[in-house]
Amino acid sequence: MTEAKTPTKPTPKGSFLNDIKILWHMAVTGGRGKTHEERLENFYSGQAAGYDAFRKRLLHGREELFTALPTSPGVWVDMGAGTGENAENWGERLTDFKQVYLVDLSSSLLKVADQRIAARGWNNVSTVHADATKFLPPEGAADIVTFSYSLTMIPDWFLALDQARRMLKPGGILGVVDFFVARKWPADGLSKHGWSTRTFWPTWFANDNVFLNDDHIPYLQSRFETLSLQQHKGKVPYLPFVRAPYYQFVGRKPVNES
Repeated sequence: MTEAKTPTKPTPKGSFLNDIKILWHMAVTGGRGKTHEERLENFYSGQAAGYDAFRKRLLHGREELFTALPTSPGVWVDMGAGTGENAENWGERLTDFKQVYLVDLSSSLLKVADQRIAARGWNNVSTVHADATKFLPPEGAADIVTFSYSLTMIPDWFLALDQARRMLKPGGILGVVDFFVARKWPADGLSKHGWSTRTFWPTWFANDNVFLNDDHIPYLQSRFETLSLQQHKGKVPYLPFVRAPYYQFVGRKPVNES
């Protein structure tokens, strides 16, 4: 694996009208449907085109995560890849991979990802309409698997992580960045959040079917060797004095496990 370098990519610029449209869809649609796929499509179909510009100011730590990750000549799988913006975060290092799979259940977001792939001329990148708890790359194994603000939107997130561990080669790397709340009594080295944080953010995000969970980090640390863990708080658009907690985790599948 090659060492990480700082990615270079254009920064998308949002507009107030685009933000209003996104906020309206977030507040009104709420993601309705009988299945997880239907709820995702209901939520994202009306905001897919302006998704990246708004989310860039809400979903912190993505660029830093990919800067910290190594590349490889093998396979990278991005679970819950959405519009494929994470591929941009590799910069020129994206060409190091033999094959990239951008996996998502929202066809509207994957349509934007397909447009991105065509515009960039990425010959090694493919979109996959699939469930993150069931997908396996055709090669049978992956060198790197990532979840960027997608675990909190996967109902059976623990199955998705188990699937990631299953598909990773021994010594393979897992990278995760997402919102979270701490347990009431966190283990040593983990952030401690007060009652208001542990109560407000799960309630606020749940309106959009984003479910913050105090078990994410402990489960990750139980299933993967922890290479790095960072816990921060990030700004929320149009709420200048409010900060939402998020984490970045880089782990490794044990080398002695098949």
